[in-house]
Amino acid sequence: MLYETLLYDVMDSVVTITLNRPKVKNALNQQMRAEIYHAVRKAQEEARVLVFTGAGDAFCSGQDLGDAGNLSDIDLESTLRDEYEPMMQAIYECEIPTIAAVNGVAAGAGATLALSTDIVIAGASAKFILAFARIGLVPDAGVTYWLPRQIGYARAMGMALFAEPVDAKTAEGWGMIWQAVEDVDLPVVVGSRAAALANGPTEAYRYIKQALRLSLDQTFEDQMRTESHLQGLAGKTRDFREGVIAFLEKRSPKYEGR
Repeated sequence: MLYETLLYDVMDSVVTITLNRPKVKNALNQQMRAEIYHAVRKAQEEARVLVFTGAGDAFCSGQDLGDAGNLSDIDLESTLRDEYEPMMQAIYECEIPTIAAVNGVAAGAGATLALSTDIVIAGASAKFILAFARIGLVPDAGVTYWLPRQIGYARAMGMALFAEPVDAKTAEGWGMIWQAVEDVDLPVVVGSRAAALANGPTEAYRYIKQALRLSLDQTFEDQMRTESHLQGLAGKTRDFREGVIAFLEKRSPKYEGR
């Protein structure tokens, strides 16, 4: 696929997907949703880490309302089912670590996209806004699943009902994101984190993601069994053997990953 709404870059086993519609603050139109789906599936075959960011001064302002056409003809249910759900499912199921480098506003589905990644690092000027209620809609694209689990029911409800911006530092304090940094430091911090993951034991990362995701809905007993199974798989990898040998030899491990 030739990407027209994204920039797709591969360097040192890290794929960076840049949402590239800066004139509309990287709002999601139909074409961008299809391209993100394709790019995510491609990235997990070509790299060991996937980074999302936005061109210009915004991460993503959510659904492109100018892409809606005649409001009376909109079928939001089918749009979510046929376009948003495959895109979000691709990110959720991505086997490599995913990072969102949030460089400005992340609103509506743009906030959902960011918060669905494994690690969110935001610049100090970033803001997260569930803007749906401002136009009489319900938060969607999976955010009602993620947000209560990340920050608790009360805060998630407040964000959804009041539709007020949450700044990066507050988001960090709430546990919504991993880290808030100065805007000027965002590229360096994200690059360092991505490089560390790209040089790490990617099979173990895949199993870690599975274990933590399953823990959200499993009993303690089921989770213990999941851990046992995944640990058994991890223990058979070359990276496990390399990690132990490197520890005993007092050197840095050289992980092969998948």
